[in-house]
Amino acid sequence: MSDLKYRPEIDGLRSFAVLPVMFFHAGFSAFGGGYIGVDIFFVISGFLITTIIARELDEGHFSLLRFYERRARRILPALFFMVAVTTLFAWAWMLPSQLEDFAESLVSVAGFVSNMLFWKQDGYFDTDSELKPLLHTWSLAVEEQYYLLFPPLMMLIWRWKPKSALPIIMAIAAISLGWSEWASRHAPSANFYLLPSRTWELLAGAICALWMAGPKPPWLSDWQNKAGGMLAAIGFAALLSAILLFTPQTPTPSLMTAIPVIGTCLVLLFAQSETIIAKLLSWKPFVAVGLISYSAYLWHQPLLVFYRIKVL
Repeated sequence: MSDLKYRPEIDGLRSFAVLPVMFFHAGFSAFGGGYIGVDIFFVISGFLITTIIARELDEGHFSLLRFYERRARRILPALFFMVAVTTLFAWAWMLPSQLEDFAESLVSVAGFVSNMLFWKQDGYFDTDSELKPLLHTWSLAVEEQYYLLFPPLMMLIWRWKPKSALPIIMAIAAISLGWSEWASRHAPSANFYLLPSRTWELLAGAICALWMAGPKPPWLSDWQNKAGGMLAAIGFAALLSAILLFTPQTPTPSLMTAIPVIGTCLVLLFAQSETIIAKLLSWKPFVAVGLISYSAYLWHQPLLVFYRIKVL
Protein backbone atom coordinates (compact mmCIF):
# COMPACT_ATOMS: atom_id res chain seq x y z
CA MET A 1 0.00 0.00 0.00
CA SER A 2 1.31 3.41 -0.94
CA ASP A 3 2.19 6.06 1.59
CA LEU A 4 -0.55 8.34 2.79
CA LYS A 5 0.19 11.67 1.11
CA TYR A 6 -1.16 14.82 2.65
CA ARG A 7 -4.39 15.84 0.95
CA PRO A 8 -5.47 19.37 1.93
CA GLU A 9 -8.93 18.69 0.51
CA ILE A 10 -9.53 16.19 3.34
CA ASP A 11 -8.85 18.90 5.90
CA GLY A 12 -11.21 21.11 3.93
CA LEU A 13 -13.80 18.34 4.04
CA ARG A 14 -13.43 18.26 7.83
CA SER A 15 -14.58 21.88 7.91
CA PHE A 16 -17.81 20.79 6.19
CA ALA A 17 -18.20 18.24 8.96
CA VAL A 18 -17.55 20.38 12.03
CA LEU A 19 -19.21 23.65 11.00
CA PRO A 20 -22.66 22.15 10.32
CA VAL A 21 -22.59 20.37 13.70
CA MET A 22 -21.73 23.61 15.45
CA PHE A 23 -24.43 25.55 13.57
CA PHE A 24 -26.98 22.84 14.30
CA HIS A 25 -26.23 22.87 18.03
CA ALA A 26 -26.34 26.67 18.00
CA GLY A 27 -29.89 26.48 16.69
CA PHE A 28 -29.50 27.77 13.13
CA SER A 29 -32.61 26.51 11.35
CA ALA A 30 -30.92 26.47 7.94
CA PHE A 31 -28.71 23.61 9.18
CA GLY A 32 -31.48 21.22 10.19
CA GLY A 33 -29.31 18.29 9.15
CA GLY A 34 -26.09 19.69 10.56
CA TYR A 35 -25.75 16.71 12.89
CA ILE A 36 -24.80 14.76 9.74
CA GLY A 37 -21.36 16.30 10.14
CA VAL A 38 -20.58 13.56 12.65
CA ASP A 39 -21.32 10.93 10.00
CA ILE A 40 -18.90 12.71 7.66
CA PHE A 41 -16.28 12.62 10.42
CA PHE A 42 -16.80 8.88 10.85
CA VAL A 43 -16.17 8.22 7.15
CA ILE A 44 -13.04 10.38 7.11
CA SER A 45 -11.72 8.73 10.26
CA GLY A 46 -12.34 5.25 8.91
CA PHE A 47 -10.56 6.16 5.68
CA LEU A 48 -7.45 7.64 7.27
CA ILE A 49 -7.00 5.06 10.00
CA THR A 50 -7.50 2.13 7.62
CA THR A 51 -4.96 3.58 5.21
CA ILE A 52 -2.39 3.75 8.00
CA ILE A 53 -3.16 0.31 9.45
CA ALA A 54 -3.16 -1.44 6.08
CA ARG A 55 0.10 0.21 5.03
CA GLU A 56 1.84 -0.84 8.26
CA LEU A 57 0.43 -4.37 7.98
CA ASP A 58 1.77 -4.58 4.42
CA GLU A 59 5.16 -3.43 5.62
CA GLY A 60 5.09 -5.91 8.51
CA HIS A 61 5.52 -3.47 11.38
CA PHE A 62 2.01 -2.77 12.62
CA SER A 63 1.81 -2.67 16.42
CA LEU A 64 -1.41 -2.52 18.40
CA LEU A 65 0.42 -0.86 21.29
CA ARG A 66 1.85 1.83 19.03
CA PHE A 67 -1.55 2.33 17.37
CA TYR A 68 -3.31 2.91 20.69
CA GLU A 69 -0.47 5.13 21.91
CA ARG A 70 -0.91 7.35 18.84
CA ARG A 71 -4.67 7.48 19.37
CA ALA A 72 -4.21 8.40 23.04
CA ARG A 73 -1.74 11.17 22.25
CA ARG A 74 -4.05 12.59 19.63
CA ILE A 75 -7.34 12.33 21.55
CA LEU A 76 -6.75 12.45 25.28
CA PRO A 77 -4.82 15.64 26.13
CA ALA A 78 -7.30 17.97 24.41
CA LEU A 79 -10.28 15.95 25.65
CA PHE A 80 -9.19 15.89 29.28
CA PHE A 81 -8.30 19.59 29.25
CA MET A 82 -11.77 20.42 27.91
CA VAL A 83 -13.35 18.19 30.56
CA ALA A 84 -11.32 19.82 33.34
CA VAL A 85 -12.30 23.35 32.33
CA THR A 86 -15.91 22.31 31.79
CA THR A 87 -16.02 20.79 35.27
CA LEU A 88 -15.03 24.11 36.86
CA PHE A 89 -17.84 25.97 35.10
CA ALA A 90 -20.32 23.19 35.83
CA TRP A 91 -19.49 23.38 39.53
CA ALA A 92 -19.97 27.14 39.53
CA TRP A 93 -23.07 27.50 37.37
CA MET A 94 -25.11 24.31 37.31
CA LEU A 95 -28.05 23.45 39.54
CA PRO A 96 -27.62 20.42 41.85
CA SER A 97 -29.76 18.19 39.62
CA GLN A 98 -27.79 19.25 36.56
CA LEU A 99 -24.53 18.74 38.42
CA GLU A 100 -25.53 15.18 39.31
CA ASP A 101 -26.14 14.37 35.64
CA PHE A 102 -22.87 16.06 34.73
CA ALA A 103 -20.97 13.91 37.24
CA GLU A 104 -22.38 10.79 35.59
CA SER A 105 -21.25 12.02 32.21
CA LEU A 106 -17.74 12.71 33.57
CA VAL A 107 -17.36 9.08 34.60
CA SER A 108 -18.70 7.83 31.28
CA VAL A 109 -16.35 10.07 29.29
CA ALA A 110 -13.37 8.71 31.20
CA GLY A 111 -14.37 5.19 30.21
CA PHE A 112 -15.36 6.11 26.62
CA VAL A 113 -18.90 4.89 27.20
CA SER A 114 -20.74 8.21 27.19
CA ASN A 115 -22.74 7.07 24.17
CA MET A 116 -24.23 4.32 26.34
CA LEU A 117 -25.03 6.77 29.13
CA PHE A 118 -26.76 9.25 26.84
CA TRP A 119 -28.68 6.45 25.15
CA LYS A 120 -30.23 5.63 28.54
CA GLN A 121 -31.11 9.27 29.19
CA ASP A 122 -32.80 11.76 26.87
CA GLY A 123 -32.78 11.48 23.10
CA TYR A 124 -30.13 13.43 21.21
CA PHE A 125 -32.70 15.83 19.77
CA ASP A 126 -34.65 16.37 23.02
CA THR A 127 -34.68 19.85 24.55
CA ASP A 128 -33.00 18.64 27.76
CA SER A 129 -29.96 17.54 25.77
CA GLU A 130 -29.20 21.19 25.01
CA LEU A 131 -28.01 21.55 28.62
CA LYS A 132 -25.55 18.64 28.61
CA PRO A 133 -22.00 20.01 28.22
CA LEU A 134 -20.50 16.62 27.33
CA LEU A 135 -23.26 15.33 25.05
CA HIS A 136 -21.02 15.53 21.99
CA THR A 137 -18.53 13.05 23.46
CA TRP A 138 -20.86 10.23 22.41
CA SER A 139 -19.19 10.25 18.99
CA LEU A 140 -15.70 9.96 20.51
CA ALA A 141 -16.94 6.97 22.51
CA VAL A 142 -18.23 5.30 19.32
CA GLU A 143 -14.89 5.84 17.59
CA GLU A 144 -12.82 4.51 20.47
CA GLN A 145 -15.03 1.45 20.83
CA TYR A 146 -14.65 0.84 17.12
CA TYR A 147 -10.88 1.11 17.32
CA LEU A 148 -10.74 -1.48 20.05
CA LEU A 149 -12.18 -3.97 17.56
CA PHE A 150 -11.11 -2.90 14.08
CA PRO A 151 -7.29 -3.14 14.28
CA PRO A 152 -7.34 -6.71 15.69
CA LEU A 153 -9.79 -7.66 12.93
CA MET A 154 -7.43 -6.25 10.31
CA MET A 155 -4.54 -8.16 11.84
CA LEU A 156 -6.50 -11.41 11.64
CA ILE A 157 -7.47 -10.78 8.03
CA TRP A 158 -3.89 -9.95 7.03
CA ARG A 159 -2.62 -13.08 8.74
CA TRP A 160 -5.28 -15.23 7.08
CA LYS A 161 -5.86 -13.79 3.60
CA PRO A 162 -5.14 -10.10 2.95
CA LYS A 163 -6.90 -10.13 -0.42
CA SER A 164 -10.14 -10.96 1.39
CA ALA A 165 -10.04 -7.72 3.39
CA LEU A 166 -12.28 -5.71 1.08
CA PRO A 167 -15.12 -8.26 0.71
CA ILE A 168 -15.06 -9.05 4.45
CA ILE A 169 -15.25 -5.37 5.40
CA MET A 170 -18.01 -4.80 2.85
CA ALA A 171 -20.02 -7.71 4.28
CA ILE A 172 -19.72 -6.39 7.85
CA ALA A 173 -20.69 -2.90 6.67
CA ALA A 174 -23.77 -4.29 4.90
CA ILE A 175 -24.87 -6.09 8.07
CA SER A 176 -24.37 -2.93 10.14
CA LEU A 177 -26.31 -0.83 7.61
CA GLY A 178 -29.16 -3.33 7.62
CA TRP A 179 -29.21 -3.27 11.41
CA SER A 180 -29.27 0.54 11.52
CA GLU A 181 -32.20 0.65 9.08
CA TRP A 182 -34.14 -1.77 11.26
CA ALA A 183 -33.16 -0.04 14.51
CA SER A 184 -34.06 3.39 13.13
CA ARG A 185 -37.67 2.22 13.19
CA HIS A 186 -37.69 0.08 16.34
CA ALA A 187 -35.00 1.52 18.66
CA PRO A 188 -34.15 5.03 17.39
CA SER A 189 -32.22 6.24 20.44
CA ALA A 190 -30.02 3.14 20.62
CA ASN A 191 -29.63 3.35 16.87
CA PHE A 192 -28.32 6.89 17.08
CA TYR A 193 -25.82 6.38 19.90
CA LEU A 194 -24.51 2.82 19.76
CA LEU A 195 -21.64 1.30 17.81
CA PRO A 196 -23.45 -1.48 15.88
CA SER A 197 -25.53 1.09 13.99
CA ARG A 198 -22.54 3.35 13.32
CA THR A 199 -19.99 0.73 12.28
CA TRP A 200 -20.96 0.86 8.60
CA GLU A 201 -20.15 4.57 8.43
CA LEU A 202 -16.60 4.04 9.68
CA LEU A 203 -16.27 0.98 7.46
CA ALA A 204 -17.40 3.02 4.46
CA GLY A 205 -14.20 5.00 4.89
CA ALA A 206 -12.26 1.76 5.33
CA ILE A 207 -13.71 0.42 2.09
CA CYS A 208 -12.56 3.56 0.27
CA ALA A 209 -9.04 3.15 1.66
CA LEU A 210 -8.81 -0.52 0.69
CA TRP A 211 -10.29 0.10 -2.75
CA MET A 212 -7.85 2.92 -3.49
CA ALA A 213 -4.91 0.75 -2.45
CA GLY A 214 -5.92 -2.28 -4.49
CA PRO A 215 -5.01 -3.06 -8.11
CA LYS A 216 -7.36 -1.76 -10.79
CA PRO A 217 -7.68 -2.60 -14.48
CA PRO A 218 -6.42 0.11 -16.86
CA TRP A 219 -9.92 0.83 -18.19
CA LEU A 220 -11.14 1.64 -14.69
CA SER A 221 -8.27 4.05 -14.07
CA ASP A 222 -8.97 5.77 -17.39
CA TRP A 223 -12.68 6.03 -16.56
CA GLN A 224 -11.86 7.39 -13.12
CA ASN A 225 -9.62 10.08 -14.62
CA LYS A 226 -12.36 11.15 -17.01
CA ALA A 227 -15.32 11.02 -14.63
CA GLY A 228 -13.61 11.74 -11.31
CA GLY A 229 -14.42 15.43 -11.24
CA MET A 230 -18.10 14.81 -11.90
CA LEU A 231 -18.32 12.06 -9.28
CA ALA A 232 -16.62 14.27 -6.69
CA ALA A 233 -19.11 17.06 -7.46
CA ILE A 234 -22.04 14.64 -7.11
CA GLY A 235 -20.66 13.45 -3.78
CA PHE A 236 -20.17 16.97 -2.46
CA ALA A 237 -23.68 17.93 -3.55
CA ALA A 238 -25.05 14.85 -1.76
CA LEU A 239 -23.47 15.66 1.58
CA LEU A 240 -24.45 19.33 1.32
CA SER A 241 -28.04 18.45 0.51
CA ALA A 242 -28.20 16.19 3.58
CA ILE A 243 -26.84 18.96 5.80
CA LEU A 244 -29.40 21.45 4.50
CA LEU A 245 -32.44 19.23 3.91
CA PHE A 246 -32.33 16.58 6.64
CA THR A 247 -34.15 17.35 9.88
CA PRO A 248 -34.16 15.86 13.40
CA GLN A 249 -37.09 13.75 12.18
CA THR A 250 -34.96 12.09 9.48
CA PRO A 251 -34.13 8.52 10.62
CA THR A 252 -30.45 8.57 11.54
CA PRO A 253 -28.49 6.48 10.87
CA SER A 254 -30.50 4.60 8.24
CA LEU A 255 -30.57 4.05 4.51
CA MET A 256 -31.19 7.80 4.26
CA THR A 257 -27.81 8.40 5.89
CA ALA A 258 -26.22 6.58 2.98
CA ILE A 259 -26.71 9.80 0.99
CA PRO A 260 -24.10 11.86 2.89
CA VAL A 261 -21.96 8.80 3.62
CA ILE A 262 -21.69 7.83 -0.05
CA GLY A 263 -21.25 11.49 -0.89
CA THR A 264 -18.28 11.69 1.47
CA CYS A 265 -16.85 8.52 -0.05
CA LEU A 266 -17.11 9.98 -3.55
CA VAL A 267 -15.21 13.07 -2.42
CA LEU A 268 -12.49 10.97 -0.78
CA LEU A 269 -12.16 8.74 -3.83
CA PHE A 270 -12.42 11.21 -6.68
CA ALA A 271 -11.63 14.74 -5.44
CA GLN A 272 -8.09 14.63 -6.76
CA SER A 273 -5.99 17.79 -6.86
CA GLU A 274 -7.04 18.87 -10.35
CA THR A 275 -10.80 18.67 -9.74
CA ILE A 276 -12.97 21.66 -8.90
CA ILE A 277 -14.13 20.11 -5.61
CA ALA A 278 -10.56 19.46 -4.51
CA LYS A 279 -9.62 23.04 -5.30
CA LEU A 280 -12.66 24.30 -3.38
CA LEU A 281 -11.93 22.15 -0.33
CA SER A 282 -8.24 23.09 -0.49
CA TRP A 283 -9.10 26.78 -0.07
CA LYS A 284 -7.01 27.98 2.86
CA PRO A 285 -9.90 29.09 5.12
CA PHE A 286 -11.56 25.66 4.80
CA VAL A 287 -8.26 23.88 5.44
CA ALA A 288 -7.59 26.11 8.46
CA VAL A 289 -10.95 25.21 9.99
CA GLY A 290 -10.35 21.54 9.22
CA LEU A 291 -7.00 21.60 10.99
CA ILE A 292 -8.66 22.76 14.23
CA SER A 293 -11.84 20.74 13.72
CA TYR A 294 -11.20 18.39 16.64
CA SER A 295 -10.64 21.24 19.09
CA ALA A 296 -13.61 23.16 17.69
CA TYR A 297 -15.80 20.10 18.08
CA LEU A 298 -14.64 19.54 21.65
CA TRP A 299 -15.32 23.08 22.81
CA HIS A 300 -18.44 24.14 20.95
CA GLN A 301 -20.95 22.14 23.01
CA PRO A 302 -19.83 23.20 26.52
CA LEU A 303 -19.57 26.81 25.38
CA LEU A 304 -23.10 26.74 24.00
CA VAL A 305 -24.47 24.99 27.10
CA PHE A 306 -22.93 27.45 29.57
CA TYR A 307 -24.08 30.36 27.43
CA ARG A 308 -27.63 29.01 27.70
CA ILE A 309 -27.32 28.46 31.45
CA LYS A 310 -25.76 31.79 32.31
CA VAL A 311 -27.12 34.20 29.71
CA LEU A 312 -30.43 32.92 28.39
